[in-house]
Amino acid sequence: MTIEAVFSLPFDEQIAFFRKKLNVPTRRWTDLWKAQHAKGFMIAGAMRADLLNDFRESVDKAIEGGSTLADFRKEFDRIVERHGWSYKGGRNWRTRVIYDTNVRTSYAAGRWQQLQDPDVQKFYGYLVYRHGDSRVPRPMHLAWDGTTLPAEDPWWNTHYVPNGWGCKCKIFAATRQEFDAAGSKGVAPESPIDPKTGEPVGIDKGFGYNVGKAYMEQDAAILKTVLARLPEDMSARLSAEIEAYGRGNAGNQD
Repeated sequence: MTIEAVFSLPFDEQIAFFRKKLNVPTRRWTDLWKAQHAKGFMIAGAMRADLLNDFRESVDKAIEGGSTLADFRKEFDRIVERHGWSYKGGRNWRTRVIYDTNVRTSYAAGRWQQLQDPDVQKFYGYLVYRHGDSRVPRPMHLAWDGTTLPAEDPWWNTHYVPNGWGCKCKIFAATRQEFDAAGSKGVAPESPIDPKTGEPVGIDKGFGYNVGKAYMEQDAAILKTVLARLPEDMSARLSAEIEAYGRGNAGNQD
């Protein structure tokens, strides 16, 4: 089965991850940073609530229904025309970034949650990094292929997938026998920091975090850090929404 086919098969944890996000109007992708992307849905340059909501519904269809990039592009064109939205970048590039990033991060976050299940960890207490099928592989991602470490190893805090724009690498659960066979003896690959990006070498700027762990963190705590990165007018608008979001989630606690 191709990776595209795998990503077209949604599961409950993946859908829940996406639907718990708060819509955040932004001017730039960096208005949300690292773990904040696990809590907020944004499209760079989509400043109006109705526009952002239409994009969210379209991405939700892609995640829940397994619609293709071609399907999403048709939706994208209709939304752009309906709202008269002027965006930066070519249409094919922009749609691929939106589609791939949301589908792959939601998949990774949902899968991480599954991997933390105590019943799973009884038998699969290790994770193995697998390089994707990119036509032009990133050298470091290829070098990490087969890396097998305990699920709690700090290496996964920065190297859990995706590790960059268009990254197709995957993480699989592994048994103790598979860990022993890998021969790594629990030693993570060296991870020098790239001074240009502030991330470990091989990881794109802004991707050096674990989206699964970020998703499982307290919602309101991360969402409030979003406000500090936004312009004052947007920050004021979102503040009340975040407070309501926190109260709603508190009411759902066991």
